[in-house]
Amino acid sequence: MRTPNYQRCLGPNVYAEVPEGGWGWAVAAAFFWVEVCTYGTLKSLGVFLQDLMEEFGESNSRVSWVFSICVFIFSFTAPLSTMLSNRFGFRPVVMMGGFLMSLGTITSAFSSSINDMYITMGIVSGLGYSFTFLPTVTILAQYFSRRRALVTSVASSGESFAMFAFAPALSTLKEHIGWRYCLVVLGIFQASAIGCGLLLRPIIIDTEPVKEGKESESLHLKQMQTALELENEQTGISISSEDSGVTSLSTSNRDLRTAGAENKALMEWEVQDKQSMEPPLSTPPSPVKVEAGPLHASSSKLLDFSVVKDGAFIWYSLFGLFATLGFFAPQLYIIELSKSRGVEPSWASYMLSVMAVAEIFGRLSIGVVLNKVHCRKTLVLLGCVVLLCLVLVAFTIVWEFWGLVVCCALYGYFMGTVGSTHVPMLAEEDVVGIQKMASSVGVYIFIQSFAGLAGPPLGGVLVDVTQNYGAAFYSCAVGMGLSAICLALVGPTKSGMCQRQSRHEEAGRSAEEEEEMSEDSGQPDFLEVDLVRQAADQDNVSVI
Repeated sequence: MRTPNYQRCLGPNVYAEVPEGGWGWAVAAAFFWVEVCTYGTLKSLGVFLQDLMEEFGESNSRVSWVFSICVFIFSFTAPLSTMLSNRFGFRPVVMMGGFLMSLGTITSAFSSSINDMYITMGIVSGLGYSFTFLPTVTILAQYFSRRRALVTSVASSGESFAMFAFAPALSTLKEHIGWRYCLVVLGIFQASAIGCGLLLRPIIIDTEPVKEGKESESLHLKQMQTALELENEQTGISISSEDSGVTSLSTSNRDLRTAGAENKALMEWEVQDKQSMEPPLSTPPSPVKVEAGPLHASSSKLLDFSVVKDGAFIWYSLFGLFATLGFFAPQLYIIELSKSRGVEPSWASYMLSVMAVAEIFGRLSIGVVLNKVHCRKTLVLLGCVVLLCLVLVAFTIVWEFWGLVVCCALYGYFMGTVGSTHVPMLAEEDVVGIQKMASSVGVYIFIQSFAGLAGPPLGGVLVDVTQNYGAAFYSCAVGMGLSAICLALVGPTKSGMCQRQSRHEEAGRSAEEEEEMSEDSGQPDFLEVDLVRQAADQDNVSVI
């Protein structure tokens, strides 16, 4: 039966190994656009900060809770996004996320109070961000292995291009139509992420393809050998024995019938195995089961928290927790910081554009570096985190225009290196590996959510108390410093776990070998048993 065209275009891709391309390039393009609609939009919302404060008469910290709740829901619902993706597949989850993201942004334009925006922009849009972003980055990592770091870095640059374009564009647009209609236009634009879900074809990696030639022949020989061994155990004959088999002549008919029944059962098992290896063509695969297992044909758990037992994953999650303090607050406060230090309002919005351009170079360069280095990739990430921490400290001591431009450029560059790699880095063997990527990414983002909730409001409180926007960057620098310490402990923890695991495996192998040797020495040889029987029979004859 011929497969319909729509199933060939939208059905699962089955590969014997990671394809390193193919349909993965279409998935990479979808991820690029998802980055534009999620992180790119979220980090550009700082242009509305002053407008919301004036519209609703709220303080800096109260308005910043809108973005904090959005980031928190984005991260906190990551396990839910993972569970739904494993249950229903990546496509419907991403399409639903695009709808919720657009709905929340559009309804925020009609809010009458800041509390309304906590629900629309915070909860509804945040849930849409989670459902759109996480499944896309997860399936992209499964299409690539050797090029994973490079492709992910390039595709994630959509966030930077969005920041570069959105910051001046939204600032100009709101002067003509107001911030409310500006949000409506932005929400309609975000609805395009629904189409990205159609491109996420599930992937199945069949690492052991069935070969009908030598493998079937060797399987048949093994089964025949097993049948002979069972028959010999019933008749008392050893395969390696050179005895003529006199004792087999006295074997009871009951033993022969038992051996024949076992041989028949083995042949039935062989037929069943062949039938299971060759599924009927008329039965189409279930779409739910295929997408539920993105890496293998067998279905995976809906939500797997076993990764929290991994010490390296715990330290890496703490790294993500503290680093999140410095991911969103700088983009939110850089425009107001520039205005407070004498920069013209028309030029202040371009600080985000400087960050965005530098971030593009950071994402591209880190992809090339990670694709060529031979050391632990977590060490490269650690160096970028340390330098990012120093740049955040520099924001607090710079007071002139060009100094802020340099700080924005450096921050954007190192933010690009860290932001584009910290989630895909989970797929590396230095952390958890590709097999646990789908389950660990939800837990990792979930742990990050608490820092995302506290980051912008903490910066807002410091600004309200000190009346200095530079104070918001202190909390970012402290969080980034703590994240560097946690990241530095990932490598030693992983090495220690691998050493302990190898010692346990060696001890297990040695114990099994000793047990096999003891069993072999304790079993009597069939030839010796036959000789003893013959001697006993001769003694009986002589006595008679």
